[in-house]
Amino acid sequence: MATPDRIPRWDEQLQRRLARGEETALGELYDRLSPMVHGLAGRILADQAAADQLTREIFAQVWEHPEDFDPAQGSLRSWLGALTHRRAVERLRARRGAERAPERGTGATEEEIRAVATAARVQYVVDSLPQPLRETIAVTYYDGRTYQETARLLGISEQAAKQRMRLGLELLATELADERDRQEPHPSRRDGDCGCDCACACDGDGDEDGRT
Repeated sequence: MATPDRIPRWDEQLQRRLARGEETALGELYDRLSPMVHGLAGRILADQAAADQLTREIFAQVWEHPEDFDPAQGSLRSWLGALTHRRAVERLRARRGAERAPERGTGATEEEIRAVATAARVQYVVDSLPQPLRETIAVTYYDGRTYQETARLLGISEQAAKQRMRLGLELLATELADERDRQEPHPSRRDGDCGCDCACACDGDGDEDGRT
């Protein structure tokens, strides 16, 4: 559960400005967070036009219903990320369902959707990490390099590479678990649940690293 001291004043101030109908607040929000929203939507939907449309819809909802964001539950960035994730997964599920013939069933489709959604959420959280942790995860985990190779490429000690990787994975697991907890207690919410077990996926990443 997020604590008040973790909430940037910017979030609350921007929400109040949106509630007053300040168009400049919407512009500021769009400039700061639309790359994240569009990137997450694009990774899930794999369709530029669909990502563009969903991005417009997300910011239209924030403009029309700024009260939907509760600063006590987390940052505006996290809230928009969770909202985008749910909407994109719903859209992908509907699209895949329409593309497949009824006689083929939905099992494979659902597995594919879960895999895409989980990968997109993990990447979204990795992108939000501090730059030193983000680049260490990218080089060590995604590029499949050893800690010694990572240290040499980044110009740091091997121990520092290990510490960065461990901290990055811990923050990744915590953020994914927080997002899951924010979604699961609201089964009746209009946006629905993503249906993917992202925390388990992250734990698997940490266990299989095998570089300690």
